[in-house]
Amino acid sequence: MIEVIKPGPYATVQDLGRPGYAHLGVPHSGAADAAALRLANRLVGNPEGHAGIELTFGGARLAFPAGAWISVTGAPCPLTAPPRAGAGMGAPFWVPAGGELRFGAPVRGLRTYVAVRGGIAVEPVLGSRSTDSLSGLGPAVLRAGTILPVGPVDGLAEISVDVAPLREQGAAVLRVVPGPRDDWFVPGALKELCGRPYQVSQDSNRVGVRLSGPVLERARQGELPSEGMVAGAVQVPPSGQPIIFLADHPPTGGYPVIAVLSAAALSIAAQLRPGATARFTLHTPRP
Repeated sequence: MIEVIKPGPYATVQDLGRPGYAHLGVPHSGAADAAALRLANRLVGNPEGHAGIELTFGGARLAFPAGAWISVTGAPCPLTAPPRAGAGMGAPFWVPAGGELRFGAPVRGLRTYVAVRGGIAVEPVLGSRSTDSLSGLGPAVLRAGTILPVGPVDGLAEISVDVAPLREQGAAVLRVVPGPRDDWFVPGALKELCGRPYQVSQDSNRVGVRLSGPVLERARQGELPSEGMVAGAVQVPPSGQPIIFLADHPPTGGYPVIAVLSAAALSIAAQLRPGATARFTLHTPRP
């Protein structure tokens, strides 16, 4: 098991979400940066869908009453671990019984993922162990004193990956395709979206990344009837300031979607911290 000594600013249990319930109004949820969680699980021999811990802006302290293989991915954090643990980002390491793992603030990015061999074995809800900040489904947000059970390791793959490369640092460029309602905007709105950078608002969370920058003007007035939404949808409310939907986005929405992020860009968006800047680049699929 793992004991949460200190959760940091915001920490939750996440797996790859609970798909298939949008018709019931249940969000998909899951890790905001799914690629980082998948990698963390592979590093310790878990199936990619096992549950891990998602830390927002580091700052956590985790205790391990029993020894465990651990991996840490996503936003790179300074790690303090027991001597000779060999702790570091992007590589599996052993925390001995009674050991404690401490996380500093990430040097870049926002969300860090901690996988333990065997996975976090809290009780699933609708087939997922993810905490959903919008609907309240799943385990509670982690607090000091939370005890997290760890699943069995029998039958898991051997740990054979030594080092995984960290993502290169650089300006955030988000690749998008035209959205289903791009015709609700004036000609040139997509060009405007991709023409200048946007800044990430302090109001961003696991539901969506709120952006501040060039205003996207509409050609049509009024609002749409609610329609299905996907993670990565760039929705534009009447303010003209876009919002990128993340893992805990609602299943439906009534604002027009001007563009949709690629899967790779969605992971980049999940790591954008308040005050960061990002640019969009348009990819037009071949007919």
